[in-house]
Amino acid sequence: MPMFSTQPRRRFLQTLLQSCTAGALLPQLNTLLAEETSQSSRSIPPVPGKFAVTLRKRGKENDAPATTEKTEWNASETAIIICDMWADHPCKLAAQRVDRMAPRMNEVISKARDQGVAIIHAPSGGIQLYEDTPYRQRIKEAKPSKPPVPIQSWCYLNPEKEPPLPVDDTVQRSTESSIRGCDDPIADYKKNTDRHEHPAIKIIGYDVISANGQEIYNFLEQEQRKNIVIMGVHTNMCVLGRPFGIRQLRYLDKNVVLCRDLTDALYDPRDRPYVSHARGTEMIIEHIERHWCPSILGKDLTKVISGSNNPDS
Repeated sequence: MPMFSTQPRRRFLQTLLQSCTAGALLPQLNTLLAEETSQSSRSIPPVPGKFAVTLRKRGKENDAPATTEKTEWNASETAIIICDMWADHPCKLAAQRVDRMAPRMNEVISKARDQGVAIIHAPSGGIQLYEDTPYRQRIKEAKPSKPPVPIQSWCYLNPEKEPPLPVDDTVQRSTESSIRGCDDPIADYKKNTDRHEHPAIKIIGYDVISANGQEIYNFLEQEQRKNIVIMGVHTNMCVLGRPFGIRQLRYLDKNVVLCRDLTDALYDPRDRPYVSHARGTEMIIEHIERHWCPSILGKDLTKVISGSNNPDS
């Protein structure tokens, strides 16, 4: 049966149901009509197609090696959340790494979008810059849904589920700001950095923009997206802690994963454990794989299994 629902087909089912008085056909018609109504509530067409996804995870012991597991996801049940990929950042080295990452991220989300994945842009602190766009309107109009647990304004480290982070990101080297973990040799904090999303990342089509946990939850439920991929910055802070971040999505029982090749930590090698910035980011990814969720690579979202995107016969 085709996955696209149309108004004429739904009206036909309703008419047939009304004219049907009894018999074995009645439950089947009710089921078909319920499916049509569910599909019609979506704003993004739920097209066929399956991703072959390789999940990387780790045991909770510090020396537990990484293991991988292959699974399949429906593209129509998958969403990407892009966390805080700002046009600029108070930490200049952090901004430079975002500059480097943004074009690769845009290539991944562009190909994922083509396969039917929902794209949520979340440049926290800059949402008001997009209020007059259809991308804000679309998510604000999503059908309200009651979450199973409260959505927090920030999800702090949870000692019941995880030990302290493996890097020290608490050192503040600028007296002018509370920014921590910046590896600039001299902190030259600029208060009014640009909170637009990075210009290399295109916002288009059925995309939405929000940093509000309830808005994003409403949209995920309306669009029936249960597989959530988080990419962006910073791995040890906003990616974990935001109201749409990994901790909160796990509390909401979503199938969340981290895109490990499209993220970056805010860590300064002058602080514990005194490793390179690249290794510090890897250690945070390993922490997430042990205690919160698996990770994947962006390439897993760029093409579907051959033949899986054909129309149902």
